[in-house]
Amino acid sequence: MPTLNKIGTILSRSSRTPTTDPALRRLRLALTVFFAVDGFLFAGWVVRIPAIKAQVGASAGQLGLALLGVSAGAVATMVLTGRLCRRFGSDRVTVGTGVLLALSIALPPRTHSALALGLVLLVFGIAYGGLNVAMNSVAVDLVAALRRPVMSSFHAAYSCGGLIGSSLGGLLAPHLSAGTHLLLLTPVGLLTVALAGRVLLGTPLEAPRERITHVAPAGRGERGAPAGRGERIERVERGERVAPRVLAAEAAGAAGGTQAAPAAAVPVPREPAKDAGPAPGTAAVGSGLLVALLGLIAACSSYGEGALAEWGPLHVQQDLHRGPGIAAAGYAAVTLAMTIGRMSGTTLLERLGQTRVLVLGALTAAGGMLLAALAPLLPLVVLGFALTGLGLSNSFPTTIARAGALTGPGGVATASTFGYGGMLMGPPTIGFLTDAVGLPVALTTVSALAAVAAVIAFSVRNIGRPA
Repeated sequence: MPTLNKIGTILSRSSRTPTTDPALRRLRLALTVFFAVDGFLFAGWVVRIPAIKAQVGASAGQLGLALLGVSAGAVATMVLTGRLCRRFGSDRVTVGTGVLLALSIALPPRTHSALALGLVLLVFGIAYGGLNVAMNSVAVDLVAALRRPVMSSFHAAYSCGGLIGSSLGGLLAPHLSAGTHLLLLTPVGLLTVALAGRVLLGTPLEAPRERITHVAPAGRGERGAPAGRGERIERVERGERVAPRVLAAEAAGAAGGTQAAPAAAVPVPREPAKDAGPAPGTAAVGSGLLVALLGLIAACSSYGEGALAEWGPLHVQQDLHRGPGIAAAGYAAVTLAMTIGRMSGTTLLERLGQTRVLVLGALTAAGGMLLAALAPLLPLVVLGFALTGLGLSNSFPTTIARAGALTGPGGVATASTFGYGGMLMGPPTIGFLTDAVGLPVALTTVSALAAVAAVIAFSVRNIGRPA
């Protein structure tokens, strides 16, 4: 009976995860709020772009140059945010950049020229880029601590925040000016950051791991003495996870008095999906190449997300001649579809595997964007927007997670920079192309790059796997 108790205790310890820790639950909730408020504030800005474009009197090309300020500020900040996180802590950087984002959201409507708008958007981009890298850094550590693939849930919160922000913007657009609307978002953002930031800063996070530090030889105690009540199996919250079956075998062997050497501690992989990343021990060059290719997938996919956010409402308003409320509803369809896709992301990855999720998602986005860009009827355009959002929903979190599994935080930083770079370079690129070929044709580049992402994802499915 004591033997059975020992085995049961070992198995329960090995299967227990920190998800039951109330502190981790609070931390997860606080981080989810940060992702949501990021999406909320960003959506509030994008649904008012048509009004701000008219206010400053900018052409499509001039607006593209102004939007380049967001891209430049964000990408430049992403390069530095990793160092800031290492020096000051990802939690502090998250709170600081969240405050800056809430303050800078009110600035774009205060401008009256494309140049001034671009300079203001540079500040907005600095805050947005820094917040996104810092949040994802905290999320990577929290995912490791929880030992659950919950990265998609954080990005679902971002999409949910975007859905609320775009829906609210659509309701307020006919009644409030862009300046009043965005000014009201500042206190909302500051209050939310203050409440969530208090939890984030007050909950130090260390991603726990387990390993066996000592297993008494089977049937023997110290110095070969017979096993007795002093024999023990120690577990320390560091190192690798250990298979429950190995612990059970060792405990049973010790209790049964067998003279065989104990089973070695076998690290348990993180139970990757069917098409998960390569096994440990992959060559550094191969891992680096794969991370770069994953970054390209993230960039191609995020290009479409950024283009839809800042040019989708203008397409509805300008090319289909609808009002600002209907234009905001078009973007709301994108965010709703992305929210649904990301909420179901873990299930899709477990059932289909990473390769199928990436390839099928990219192809769905490519077809959806062709429909949205070229269809003459509003219902078809909204349907196309929704299909595009659904197809793109899991590309970014999946590539981030796989890059992190390959090379750790360095892989996360590289793929994040590629991804957010693509997202932020999309809007100015669409602006330049709009002046040359028109907005509907310019939006088809989203389809082209989504198809490229599908090809890359299929091509790298076996790279980094053991021969």
